[in-house]
Amino acid sequence: MKKKVLITGANGLLGQKLIDLYLQQPNKIVIGTGVGPCRHDRKGDFRYEELDITDEERVMFLINELSPDTVINTAAMTNVDACEADHEGCDKLNVDAVRYLVKACNTTNVHLIHISTDFIFDGTHGPLSEKEVPKPLSYYGWSKYKGEQEVTEHCKDYTILRTVLVYGVVSDMSRSNIVLWAKGALEKQQPMKVVNDQFRTPTLAEDLAMGCFLAESKYVRGIFNISGKDFLRIDELVYKVADFFGYDKSCVSTTSSDVLNQAAKRPPITGFLIDKARQELGYEPHSFEEGLAIVAEQLKNR
Repeated sequence: MKKKVLITGANGLLGQKLIDLYLQQPNKIVIGTGVGPCRHDRKGDFRYEELDITDEERVMFLINELSPDTVINTAAMTNVDACEADHEGCDKLNVDAVRYLVKACNTTNVHLIHISTDFIFDGTHGPLSEKEVPKPLSYYGWSKYKGEQEVTEHCKDYTILRTVLVYGVVSDMSRSNIVLWAKGALEKQQPMKVVNDQFRTPTLAEDLAMGCFLAESKYVRGIFNISGKDFLRIDELVYKVADFFGYDKSCVSTTSSDVLNQAAKRPPITGFLIDKARQELGYEPHSFEEGLAIVAEQLKNR
């Protein structure tokens, strides 16, 4: 029998990449859910249902009706500064909605794969293993950590995949990401202030989608780091984007995080060690330059 996989947040970057990946699998049935109409350019090739995961009754009804084998939860409030300004909205999507998904999955014996973040850590050192103790600096980080706790403490059958700074492109983008932002500003030679004291392992959206697919297909449980393999300072990342696309870097200036005075604190150093995912899932991400080449090709074909 074909396994049925339901994806929340299917209109987002990761959600659309997961739809792309699962549509290539002859032994899988994919169902996308999201707020508003389907944004995927192959919307006629799979079932899509409108779902606001903050609606507990709708979550329970739809998961019971569709009876998926796995739910991959990609939906979240991820704007870090917006979370700092709107605690209630942040909690509804990142904590309460996760509780509803856990309840629904427990009721129907569904495997829940939940996406989390490096922002649950305080950033004193990195890259980090799965054994690191969470200590968030921002409300967003706290909400994602509380979401993890909803899963680990109450879900019967779960996998948590933590990721870092996801980038990529789809035909109908709901929001930008660091690579597209950097490319756009460099192309227009807009003055850019970029932090030189934050370190990450940026993650190509296709790689994160593959990590989700491997976790689902191999039916693993527990916590896994799924990120890119290149440990980069944010200003290094921007310079690499400039070099790859052949843009003048003179519009880029560097500064410390303190000078930017953002509403929410960012962890200075994160990034992930991905040894566990490599060994247990066979996960192998692209290099950052390979990821840029994939993005460039997709932009050319849009």
